[in-house]
Amino acid sequence: MTEFLFVRHGQASFGAADYDVLSDLGHTQSRLLGEWLASHPEHHFDAVASGSLLRHRDTLGGIRAAYAVAGRLLPAAVTLPALDEFDHRAVFGAYAQTHADHPIAIAAEHGRSQDHRAVGRFLREALLAWTRGVLDPHVPESWPVFGQRVRGAVAGLLAQADAPRRVLVVTSGGVMAQLAQQALAAPDATAVELNLSVRNSALAEFRASDGGLSMSSWNAMPHLAAASQRALWTFY
Repeated sequence: MTEFLFVRHGQASFGAADYDVLSDLGHTQSRLLGEWLASHPEHHFDAVASGSLLRHRDTLGGIRAAYAVAGRLLPAAVTLPALDEFDHRAVFGAYAQTHADHPIAIAAEHGRSQDHRAVGRFLREALLAWTRGVLDPHVPESWPVFGQRVRGAVAGLLAQADAPRRVLVVTSGGVMAQLAQQALAAPDATAVELNLSVRNSALAEFRASDGGLSMSSWNAMPHLAAASQRALWTFY
């Protein structure tokens, strides 16, 4: 049986011109995750994969560096663009264009969209519209195509396995939510909620068998479990 440990990347640069760059906090989250994993002997991996985005690669870099400090090695990573996040700027931009009177769309026009709770509501509305196909004429990838891409990436990783193994995968929240939806046979609306729930650098465990994927854990933060570390919990 193949076991996957999925990692959502550390905090990226929310609100900046280039979102794909890890923030200082994102680098800290990645390092602490790596230190926690490396300190537990059971967290050995036979294969490593990541998306191709900079935030994926730098998060994996933080984990790999912590393993090296602990005297442990991780296998060379396979970079899979199919594990990249959907084009969130296209999705949210399309929703803003078609809902120009939305408070967040108006605030964004004036550079004042930093209310995270309001932004969260806007993201939920936009993602739900995307799942319904409302935004398809305005986005490069439909919701079903995104799901097929993610499932294909995991199927490819499984096809490379000639024996049971443990695989570390660094990716994004939307990718992880697609796999959770598959494992739970959940509706699209639940996949949206799962997507929005994933914290930066959080862990999710899946097992693969003949019956498909099953989910063992979701949104775990063992590396940031201390009360003093709650300030390091971020969503975006």
